[in-house]
Amino acid sequence: MAELSAAERFAQAQVRNKTPLVNAFREKRPFDLDPFQIAAANVLEAGNSVLVAAPTGAGKTVVAEFAVYLAMNSTSDKVFYTTPMKALSNQKYNEFVAEWGAENVGILTGDTNVNSSARIVVMTTEVLRNMLYADSDLLTNLRFVVMDEVHYLADRFRGAVWEEVIIHLPEYVRLVGLSATVSNAEEFGDWLQAVRGNTDIIVSEDRPVPLDQHVLVGNKFIDLFDSAGAAATHRVNPELIKLAHSTQRAPHIRGGGRNSHRGGKQNRHNFSQNAPIQGRMDRADIIEMLGEKNLLPAISFIFSRAGCDQAVSQVLRSGVKLTTKEEREEIRDIVEERCRSIADEDLGVLGYWQWLEGLELGVAAHHAGLLPAFKEVVEELFQKKLVKVVFATETLALGINMPARTVVLEKLEKFNGEARLPLTPGEYTQLTGRAGRRGIDVEGHSLIQWSQTLDPQTVANLASRRTYPLNSSFRPTYNMAINLIEQFGRSRTRDILESSFAQFQADRAVVDLATKVKQHETTLEGYAEPMRCHLGDFAEYAALRRQLTDLEKQTEAGSRAAKEKRSTQLNSLRKDMKSHSCHHCPDREQHARWAERWWRLKRDIDKLVQQINTRTGAVARIFDRVCYVLVDMDYLMKDPQGTEFSLTPKGESLGKIYGERDLLIAESIRLKLWEALDAPGLAAMACAIVFEPRREEGIINERYLPRGTFIDALHQTQELWSDLEELENFHKLPGTNPVSTGLCLAMHKWAKGSRLDDVLFDADMPAGDFVRWAKQTIDLLDQLSQVTSGQLQKTARLALDQVRRGIVAYSTVG
Repeated sequence: MAELSAAERFAQAQVRNKTPLVNAFREKRPFDLDPFQIAAANVLEAGNSVLVAAPTGAGKTVVAEFAVYLAMNSTSDKVFYTTPMKALSNQKYNEFVAEWGAENVGILTGDTNVNSSARIVVMTTEVLRNMLYADSDLLTNLRFVVMDEVHYLADRFRGAVWEEVIIHLPEYVRLVGLSATVSNAEEFGDWLQAVRGNTDIIVSEDRPVPLDQHVLVGNKFIDLFDSAGAAATHRVNPELIKLAHSTQRAPHIRGGGRNSHRGGKQNRHNFSQNAPIQGRMDRADIIEMLGEKNLLPAISFIFSRAGCDQAVSQVLRSGVKLTTKEEREEIRDIVEERCRSIADEDLGVLGYWQWLEGLELGVAAHHAGLLPAFKEVVEELFQKKLVKVVFATETLALGINMPARTVVLEKLEKFNGEARLPLTPGEYTQLTGRAGRRGIDVEGHSLIQWSQTLDPQTVANLASRRTYPLNSSFRPTYNMAINLIEQFGRSRTRDILESSFAQFQADRAVVDLATKVKQHETTLEGYAEPMRCHLGDFAEYAALRRQLTDLEKQTEAGSRAAKEKRSTQLNSLRKDMKSHSCHHCPDREQHARWAERWWRLKRDIDKLVQQINTRTGAVARIFDRVCYVLVDMDYLMKDPQGTEFSLTPKGESLGKIYGERDLLIAESIRLKLWEALDAPGLAAMACAIVFEPRREEGIINERYLPRGTFIDALHQTQELWSDLEELENFHKLPGTNPVSTGLCLAMHKWAKGSRLDDVLFDADMPAGDFVRWAKQTIDLLDQLSQVTSGQLQKTARLALDQVRRGIVAYSTVG
């Protein structure tokens, strides 16, 4: 395995690019491959796995497309293309259908199952994980697995799934990992090499379309970096520093007035030669200015859904019009075609007419609160250059194919639900990576709107640091433990978990910590010599001095008895110290200074040793605790020696349940807590299990919950959760959050056939959010329909059909 520089990759490509399949693939492309793409393609044709780490928009997916090309040029090989999001899966499905035909392409995303036995199947990563545990027949003839956005394994909620797939894929399957540029790509590649065998790392730092970065100070474009040395040193533009200082000293002025920026056409190297700086420009002025400078289409990132919607409204009120009459007619035709299946009564509830007005004028919002069908339309219109400005949250930066000429950042901080935090270098890179359309733009542009709280050097540092570390979020779950023990037994499973990226990183950290301990111990020996006393054990004497000092620092507060006890201890320590042989040494204070240094270093060493002990075998220890919970709950049983585990009949059913609350679901089924529920009630219960509220959304007063059997079943489920939480705490495991009832009434009404406006009123959330949670509910109902029997199975199937209707069913593939 080797990490290649750009020059090495290019040289290697020139030697190795004579393979017929690589050349045939290159001839099919609209433009020739970059050196890193050729190098990665050669790796795959040679039979190895490959990790490609490159900036957003660099063309990593071309490598995945070559893997598909290899599979389709064989007689029966299959390729699975995994993505972290259903929207990405839908997008890749449509692209592959266009190239290879619908008969050769399938999609599996939990709630969508189309042509699953095809030779090219797009799926979410969770679907592939479930296939591997079930030893699915669909794995037959699988030759390649593409893991798009593989850096998602750092996600604390879903990241473990990526590691599970990488560990459990059969050895003969070649892995194609596509990652954003991460600073520890070599470490990640070393782990892939350890668990997958021959794996090459291909790292590219080069953007195919260069990025010019600017700051909008008032109404002036200022280059972020000094053009004389930007590439090499990323030195902040002195003009920006000077102007920033002047604006910080001047009174803050809101808004420069409409058209205050106008001053003639400028080229990109001359943006700042304009009229005197005005106040902070409003959005309509910025759009107009970008239009004059030929810098549209643009994506403006606003880290708030409401902020995105308000920005569209603000721009529309200003009278901005970015489309021609012909473009408006084409937009209306596309929108009407894509939305014709939505019931007329729902269109008004969804804000269809206001949304369409914005689209026809070339402006739209893009965020998770939008109906999925609406988001798909926005993406299509932006790709066709009909929509010119999109106000988006950061979710748009995650792989969706929507490159722009310019990316605008109004702020460099976002609210995470608890506090406002600055963007990380990785987030900044993902966002600005949208700027620059390959084959269209000579360069991309990022534009940061200045505020008085920004420091030019801080912004430059953020823009200069193009990488971020990839850290594992892997932890064993109940379902994972059941499936692994069933396949491999406890001993082998512990070995498998020791091969996780989480343990790999922990072990590397242990090596570093052990090296530090060894260095400190050498220094400790050096300190011991000058503290040695010919009259006695000075370390013992120094310990008495430290105890005395610590006790003297304690507060005088407390009861009379406590004060008397402290006084007695002080007198005793003083007596012991004065009677110690070293107390009378003429070099006592010199020894004491070295003893203090020795003690501080020994304390640091003890802390490092403690860290080593907690990290070594950490993943396997958590796995053992998970197993002990399962033994207590009768899902696993021990052998007579107590060293191996095996599944009970209860364990077999838990192995088919996936999700954050897998054990709670399995126990609820076993205890028949949900047997009496009707279909709407079961839908509401499933929603309570999967719903992850935002701040205050989670709990509502019981008077607003569905009545009757639902309340009884809910109370029993909540009591069960409490019992499991207590057991997990006993075994030193983190528990799960309580079930969240905030969406129960809305989901119950939806499953009963209530009108959309009534349901969204009770849900108190945008349509897009409701659809997302409805689909999560469908996923769980689908699992229930497969792992249960009798009445509960029938109810689950009925509930599934009743939830999958109306706007929940509108977001379809194609």
